[in-house]
Amino acid sequence: MITIWSFSSSKNNKREVGVPEISFVGSNTNLFITSQAVSNLLIQSQGSVQNVTKEVLDLNGLELSLTKNPMVSKAEVYVNVLGQLSAKVEQKQPVARVFGTTQFYIDSNGEFMPLSNNYTERVPLVTGKVVKTDLQTVFAIANYIKSDDFLKKQVVEIHQNDDKTIELKLRSAAFVVQLGTLNQLEKKINNLKAFFIKANNDNVLSKYKVVNLQFDNQVVCTKF
Repeated sequence: MITIWSFSSSKNNKREVGVPEISFVGSNTNLFITSQAVSNLLIQSQGSVQNVTKEVLDLNGLELSLTKNPMVSKAEVYVNVLGQLSAKVEQKQPVARVFGTTQFYIDSNGEFMPLSNNYTERVPLVTGKVVKTDLQTVFAIANYIKSDDFLKKQVVEIHQNDDKTIELKLRSAAFVVQLGTLNQLEKKINNLKAFFIKANNDNVLSKYKVVNLQFDNQVVCTKF
């Protein structure tokens, strides 16, 4: 039995690996990075991954090479008993897009994610003073917007001022929402929703140019 197992194991390890099979997992089915690009990353990491034996493949190294790509969140690389090299890739998920001299996404972990030539995600734009090394404030509001049905439908732009106060622009209204700091954010958003519903019912949304939420327990509006 030991002899048979040893022979089988040795033969299996020396089996040549075929063409890589790439699959994408996770909720996002839109591809920021293509299957061909993933195959290229595998090849760059270890030379040709075809027609080599399983025993010479560094699967951990191949996984590391994939996760170093700024489009990739997680990766699993393995070889089945038939010698089929497979890679399961989970892409990063953008929550906002910085629009300025330098353009990039902010992903769901609050980190830098480059734009893709393959697919463009529809997420709120971020304008103003934003740098890659300091995304905490804009990520916090972008992530809050993503989790709120009203904001997700309405917010088209997040503007960060020099002092890191935040302004919002909505899809269905011309006014600028002055959010200020993110202190008492839930309370401010609830005030915004109440004002929006009332103004929309009264058909007066178009009459305001600024809605200021920075004052406690009130919404201060400026008309055109």
